[in-house]
Formats: sequence, C-alpha cells, structure tokens
Amino acid sequence: MSGISPFAISRTSLYLNSARRGIAAALLALCACYPLAYAQQNAAPSPSTETAEQKVQRLTAAMAQVHAQMGAYQKQLQDMQQQLADLQKQLSAKGNAGQTAHGDEAAEELAKSVDEIRERQAVVESQVATQDQAKVESASKYPVKVTGLVLFNGFVNTRQVDAPPDPTYAVPGGGSTGLSFRQTILGVDARGPHLFGASSRADVRVDFFASGSQSGYDAGGVLRLRTAHAALDWTNTEAFVELDRPLLSPNTPTSLVATAQPEFAWSGNLWTWNPQAGITHEVSMSDSRALKLQAAFIDVADPHLPNSTSNLSAVSQAERSRWPGTEARIAFEAGKSGAGLEFGAGGYFSPHETYDGSRYNAWAGTLDFRAPLSKYFEVTANAYRGQALGGLGAGGFVDYIDFYQDAAETARPLDDVGGWTQLKSRLSERIQLNGGYGIDNPFAHQIRDSMTPAGTAAYPGLARNRSAFGNVIYSPSAYLIFSLEYRRLWTNYINGPTYPSDAIGIGAGYSF
Repeated sequence: MSGISPFAISRTSLYLNSARRGIAAALLALCACYPLAYAQQNAAPSPSTETAEQKVQRLTAAMAQVHAQMGAYQKQLQDMQQQLADLQKQLSAKGNAGQTAHGDEAAEELAKSVDEIRERQAVVESQVATQDQAKVESASKYPVKVTGLVLFNGFVNTRQVDAPPDPTYAVPGGGSTGLSFRQTILGVDARGPHLFGASSRADVRVDFFASGSQSGYDAGGVLRLRTAHAALDWTNTEAFVELDRPLLSPNTPTSLVATAQPEFAWSGNLWTWNPQAGITHEVSMSDSRALKLQAAFIDVADPHLPNSTSNLSAVSQAERSRWPGTEARIAFEAGKSGAGLEFGAGGYFSPHETYDGSRYNAWAGTLDFRAPLSKYFEVTANAYRGQALGGLGAGGFVDYIDFYQDAAETARPLDDVGGWTQLKSRLSERIQLNGGYGIDNPFAHQIRDSMTPAGTAAYPGLARNRSAFGNVIYSPSAYLIFSLEYRRLWTNYINGPTYPSDAIGIGAGYSF
C-alpha cells in the first residue's frame, strides 16, 4: 500500500458522503409513502380503483423495497468506513516508518492553517456574541448602546511621579506602589434620525480621573468627561462637533495601562481633549486610495502647571482673545480605511491674550504617519514644531514665558518641538506587542531668557520630558483583556539634574 495518498482518503470520504445522501433519500421516499397511502385509503371508492387489500399489498411491497435499499446503503456505508479506517492505519504506519520531507512540510503547514482558522473562528464568535445585544430604551426611541471598560490597574513607580496610576513625568521624591480602578471608562453610543440626507450619531465617554483640587489631567476619583462626539455622515463627508484630541494628532499609542493620560502625554503626544467643530471630506482617487481633507475651529484650554493647586480661570487665554483657534489637515490614504497606509500634514493657529492684556499667537505644523510593514508589524509616528502648545499637551505645560529686557517684562510664546513613534507587532489575533519613544523639547535658550534680572528662576514648567514604553496585550476574548507594561520617564526642570522614574503597570479589563 505504498501508493496510498491523502487523495485516496478524500475519495473514500466522498463515497461515504454519497452513501449517507442515499440513505437520506431513501428515508425521504419512505416518509413520502405514508401520506400517499393515507390519501388513497380515504379516497372515495370507484370501479377503477384498487381494493384495500391490493393497496395494502402494494404499500407493503414498497416499504420492503425501501428497507432493502436502506440496508444496502447501510452495508455500503459500513464497508467504506472500514476501508477508510484501513487507509488511515496504513498511512499512519507509513508515516511512522518515515515520510518524505515534502509530506512533513505539507502536514505542518496544514496543521498551522487549521490552528489559525480555529483561532480566528473563536475570535469571530466572540465578536458576534458581543454584537448580540438588546437595545437600550431611550426617550427618542432611537438605538442607544451602553459601553464601557471596567479597568483594574496595579502600579509600581521607583520615583515620585505626577499621577501614580498613570504617570507622565517624574518629580523629585520617593516612589509608590498601589492599585486603582480610576481608569475605568463608561460610554453611551446613539444613532438618530436622518437629516439633509445624512445619518446622525453621537457618543460620550467618561472616566474617574478628574480633579477639582490639582489639575484637569490628574484625579482624585471624581467623574471626568473624556470625549464626546456628534456628527452627520454623508457618503464622503462628515460634519461634526466634538470634545477630542486635535485633528493634527490622529494616531494614538496602544496601551491598557495608560488610558486616562495616553502614552507620551507631555512627552511628544498632542493629546488633550478640546471642544472642536469642523468638517471632513474624502476625495476618492481609486478603489483603495483617497485624499482626506479636514478643517475645524478649536477652543484650546490653558495648561495647568505641574504640581499647581490653584484653580484655572473661568476664561482661557484663547477665549479672552475673542477669536477661535483653527486647525486643518490633509492626508493620503491607501488600503483599508483606518488600517492601511496613511500620511498626513496639518496646521494650527490660535490667538491668545494674557490676563494683563498682552497678546501672542499659538501655532503648529505637524506630520503624522501610519504604515503596515507586513501582516504582523505596523509603525505609527507623529511630529510637531510650533509655539505656545501647552493647550494641546506639549511645551512643558507652558504657553508663554515672561521675557525681561532692560527691566521691561513682555510675554513671549515658547517655541517647542517634539513627537513620538511606536512599533506594533501582532503575534496572533489575541496577542500583540507594542513599544515606542516620545520627546517634548521646549527651546532651552528661551527658557534661559525667562530668568529674572536678579537671576532667580521664573520658568514654571518642564524644560524637557521624554518617555519610552513596552507592553504586551493579551485578549482571550472580545470581553477580556490583560496587559503588562514597563515605562521609563526622564524629566528635566530649569535647574538640577534629569529625574528618572521606572513605572511597571499591569492592567486587567472587562469590556461591555
């Protein structure tokens, strides 16, 4: 039997399937006889019809024929099952005696393919189960969905940091260890009526990382509004109002440990959530390529200085200027939207006015990039150059400095440059690795100009802030997600050495 191959088993399997179909056909024929016999037995008698005895004899013969046919199919099925078992035994014996290298490679590839298909099927089944939800009732009677992530974090910081559960910069002092649920996220998604030929939608997200005593970025367990969106969607156009990160910074680093303040916050990531109103339009270039055009008004908040306990003014410096900030971005997309190649460039401009009436302008030029390197790897990056970027999450928490010249004090916007990059590796449908580096670097010579004539330091922010991280994220189902992360912070102030801190975090989340 040296010539036996997997194709023989495949043909035998086909014969078995044919035999099963034959038995099924016989059963259907038998079932069909009963209603026919019943109808004939209850029909009105006529001279041309059969007698009852003849009908019984004919039906008995038909049933006997069907039983005989079923017995033949059953015997054929048993014979073929025996042949298949013999073939499998012979192939197994042949494999034990020594298979060819080609056969081994084919079997290994087949096993890998089967495992991958099973894994994807499990993920898809979990996702389908996630979508099988009952509609939440609302006053408008339109679909509303409650979503969220119950997130548990454990953390160890080797040095003092701004926010121990989710740190962004180091502070002189001792470390900390603890547990937290403060990064838990709650959300509501809704879809509404059609207007002007567009579908409407809205969503809101909150967490427990707000504070009324320290800063708008750290928290004491108070409910905090994170993001909110409302939009009208046409085929290629979207009109929106939102509270979210600026259009200039579309990419977000991947982390389960850093959700309240994302990775590279204050070290290269323009992340802060600000009110915006704008429009997005896509110009199709081909089936898989498009240009994305975006523009919006933005109301940036004043940055809250590190370790400050004072309350922010009710009117920001951008609002005091009485002119809204503007932002725009153009991007080229290729491949699947949100997952393919994308390269964008953006600009931002916002007039500001200080409390004493001094005016200055905030501006930025940005570049963003996302590229799938292969099936398993993806790189993302954002970079910026501008001034007075504290309201967007950069500039060391500072928009402007007090510049002294001949004992005269003027407000000068602080120049800044920075950015971040991340490499993502998807080992499987359930496991991914992420790592990256970010830096925010205000101009040192301008910081030195903020020294008072007496030589005392007057600069209140960070002189430079850097961070690097690496994590592994495991998601066994659509509902559960786990992560282990290491983060390194390097923070410089106007005087003194670099203050480092190592942050080790674990995360366990249940999404709903």
